[in-house]
Amino acid sequence: MTDAEWAVVRPLLPVPAWLRGRGGRPETYCHRAILDAIRYLVDNGIKWRAMPADFPPWDPVYAFFRRWRDHALVREFHDRLRSRIRERQGRDAEPTAGVIDSQSVKADAVVGSDSRGFDGGKLINGRKRHVVVDTLGLLLGVMVTAADTGDRIAARVLLEQVADAHHRLALVWADGGYTGSLVEYCLTTLAVVLSIVKRSDDMRGFVVLPRRWIVERLIAHLMRTRRLVRDFERRTTSTEAMVYWSMILLMTRRLARPHPARG
Repeated sequence: MTDAEWAVVRPLLPVPAWLRGRGGRPETYCHRAILDAIRYLVDNGIKWRAMPADFPPWDPVYAFFRRWRDHALVREFHDRLRSRIRERQGRDAEPTAGVIDSQSVKADAVVGSDSRGFDGGKLINGRKRHVVVDTLGLLLGVMVTAADTGDRIAARVLLEQVADAHHRLALVWADGGYTGSLVEYCLTTLAVVLSIVKRSDDMRGFVVLPRRWIVERLIAHLMRTRRLVRDFERRTTSTEAMVYWSMILLMTRRLARPHPARG
């Protein structure tokens, strides 16, 4: 991280337990060095044991990653950065609208049969990432399943999680794969309007569809992160954490840029 990025990140980090008088011992290595190591791994797609000597040893870095994953600290940190970006853009910290979509990716050999499947539509054997973003393209929630899991089935669970975390969410755009009983379920159970943005039958070739391009842009960003080009994680929760870290890298860089004065 540059000094400008660290100045943005440092006050938003979750406070360690030992600093709050709750026991434990201080980290052996500086948080900045550990965050740099995780960012390097996610961005460049290396193995944990291949961590360059410029960073702390791989095992304490992985222990930090695992602790943040298991205690949802990576999501907490990510959400603080997202709120900061929204406020910087003149938006409320909590979104009222979002966009949902999914992406199937091939899985590495380490991925077990219990969390992988075959997506017949995309002809991909692996896992599927289900994501919800706000109207700025910032991540609101992610869930990783086997690739043969239906979009509507996963969306019920994911949208319920997102609606619980963001109480002001009232509208979500989706493609034609989310039609059917899911629309009524969202309205009656979650008090969220699920609006389907369909592609016209007379369209030919690539066409930018309203609202749907927002979530497609996030998916494109994930594919530029080498650790996420395919699924290398044994646990789906690790993949979800990698998605959050990829977005943390993007938002940190965005917040470190000078913000033009508003007229």
